[in-house]
Amino acid sequence: MIIEIEGLSKSYGNAAALKSINLRIEAGGVVGILGPNGAGKTTLVEILEGLRAATSGRVSVLGMDPARQARALRELIGVQLQATNFIEELTPLETLKLFAAFFKKSLPPGEVLERVKLADRATSRNSVLSGGQRQRLAIAMALINDPQLIILDEPTSGLDPGARREMHTHIADLRTSGKTVLLSTHYVEEAEKLCDRVILLRAGEIIADASPSELIARAGGGAAPGVSIVLTGEVDAKPLLRAGATEQVRDGSQRRFNSADVRRAIPALARVLLDPGVSLVDLEMRRPGLEDVYLDLIGDPDQQNDDHQKKEDQQKGEGA
Repeated sequence: MIIEIEGLSKSYGNAAALKSINLRIEAGGVVGILGPNGAGKTTLVEILEGLRAATSGRVSVLGMDPARQARALRELIGVQLQATNFIEELTPLETLKLFAAFFKKSLPPGEVLERVKLADRATSRNSVLSGGQRQRLAIAMALINDPQLIILDEPTSGLDPGARREMHTHIADLRTSGKTVLLSTHYVEEAEKLCDRVILLRAGEIIADASPSELIARAGGGAAPGVSIVLTGEVDAKPLLRAGATEQVRDGSQRRFNSADVRRAIPALARVLLDPGVSLVDLEMRRPGLEDVYLDLIGDPDQQNDDHQKKEDQQKGEGA
């Protein structure tokens, strides 16, 4: 077992960031810690890294207590923090050489830059690297000691779509290399795409823990995928409505129908399309996804973020 946690709690004054967490993680694959801002993700990974002390509970990472054996543990783990401060005048190659000197064992810096597709910028100044390149350099720093466990804390936060896609490729490569990756993220689609297991945090508590497909199956109950149908012309909607479809707001001459039961909706659509005056504009199938599970268990992420900001503002006001 690579990570074992029993009864882990962390409080800041009267605010509880983690509430009696129990968790066991085996070696191998990508394990996602998913939740909105303020759920306790960063607090949890910082305790695992030995950067923050727990209020109570037992934590073991690679058989060591991060709070008491942080120095020894850092030889075996690689960490990419939410924000990494680089020496801007150095190059990526110089940065990795410097960072490699902190460990008893390290990989060749040039080899690591090649792995993260940054070899062509090896001698460029850090100050001229793009956001995506800086994140790749941060991951290279996490890999330089050839760690058994790699912890990535919001690695794609703030990146543009192209850079995020590149980062997803790098994380997928880590999985195939046999490493264990702990990925903290608030992007649902990222967790669904990359993770073998997802641990869902809400307000400092684990509320779900399974593979993405298992979480989706539990939430959906094995229900059939939904379907959206857009028609135009002289539409007789009775077959669709009898099949349980609902009509949405009309868009000009087009009529949109949604149904949660594809098995009934498709035969009904076929009957409607027998009328030569009716044309099919669009047909979209939609299976339940991890986002549906997330919204069901967590609620509106925008509201969660608003509540988190209000809580932070309140704490700042009390401390003033």
